[in-house]
Amino acid sequence: MQTFLKLAKSASRIIATLDPKTKIDVLAHMADALEAHCDIIITENQKDLDEAKKNNLSSALVDRLLLNTKRISEMANAIREIASLKEPVGRVLEGWVVPSGIRIEKVSIPIGVVGIIYESRPNVTSDTAALCFKSGNACVLKGGKEAFYSNAIIASLLQEVLEKHNLPKEIISLLPDSSREGVAKLIKMDKFVDLIIPRGGEALIRFVSENATVPVVKHDKGVCHTYVDKEANLEQAIEIVLNAKCQRPSACNSLETLLVHEAIAKSFLPRMKEALDLTGAEIKGCEKTQRLLHVKPASDEDYHTEHLSNALSIKIVESVAEAIAHIAEFGSSHSEAILSENYTTAERFLNEVDAACVYVNASTRFTDGGEFGFGAEVGISTNKLHARGPMGINDLTTYKFKVYGKGQIRA
Repeated sequence: MQTFLKLAKSASRIIATLDPKTKIDVLAHMADALEAHCDIIITENQKDLDEAKKNNLSSALVDRLLLNTKRISEMANAIREIASLKEPVGRVLEGWVVPSGIRIEKVSIPIGVVGIIYESRPNVTSDTAALCFKSGNACVLKGGKEAFYSNAIIASLLQEVLEKHNLPKEIISLLPDSSREGVAKLIKMDKFVDLIIPRGGEALIRFVSENATVPVVKHDKGVCHTYVDKEANLEQAIEIVLNAKCQRPSACNSLETLLVHEAIAKSFLPRMKEALDLTGAEIKGCEKTQRLLHVKPASDEDYHTEHLSNALSIKIVESVAEAIAHIAEFGSSHSEAILSENYTTAERFLNEVDAACVYVNASTRFTDGGEFGFGAEVGISTNKLHARGPMGINDLTTYKFKVYGKGQIRA
């Protein structure tokens, strides 16, 4: 492990000073390589899908795991979009002159070696590798065992491109020891690794947070809410809720709990349930909801749960204040939305809800690096330090101070 990470650290010093044009060229060739080897990637991915069926993985996990021509094309296009973004390294963030005459510049630099631990989705391998490369970082990737073959072929193709450009393949590498013990070692290697980004289930996040000596930015669970206010456009609300819940239920930004103002519950919820029933959604509700709809009871455990499936909990609330309080108790600081035509109510929700992303009259499904214009994200941070929300290339930089003098000495 130590020898492996030494190579990654050494590679990080090379990528840190790589010129922007070379980075763009390399990323373009990486995107081309994925599309050119689409059939091989699908073949390897099928091995993972076969294993998933043998192990009876949930439909949500299988959906996250699946790669097809469309998804591989999307992976390649994400890399191209990342390549086209403004260079994140070497930006002068601030500059000033102090009374001594010394000139100071605050300049963006790469973080160094970034360890990313993730589950299920093999597209994360190419997304995070490209983001780290563009931002001048070496990355050590630890994907889930359920995507072993998919991750291996994607990483191998990206490494081949690096070597063709006379760059060390260790700029992008898979953790050689993918066991729990391997992860436990990685997160304590603060001599070689500068940042750990875990994205996955609660158990993984808790283990990394409690045991790491390397700084951690968490991609925690997404218990996302949508609050339908008494002054919402109900036709629009039905479409937004359907999209947030059903467009891709396995995503971390999908809706888990629907909060509805009691003044419109009687007119809105039967219509909402009718639309949800057509998707096969499993619905649970509070006591007030059960008086209006034939649904199972929702418990506090349901309100705390990230289902990652077509399951939805409903709660009727008396006010926007109660909706905000419910989110404060059960939310995970990921993505929350209010549907309302009242500007004052919407602004109160935006200001008082403590989450990485807070929406007015839009689906929480937009919490995504691609949708935010970042090309992709290395994770969706639920931290408050050092980054929050979808983490793009600028969030993979830190800074240093460049200090210019003309012979000054301190008195």
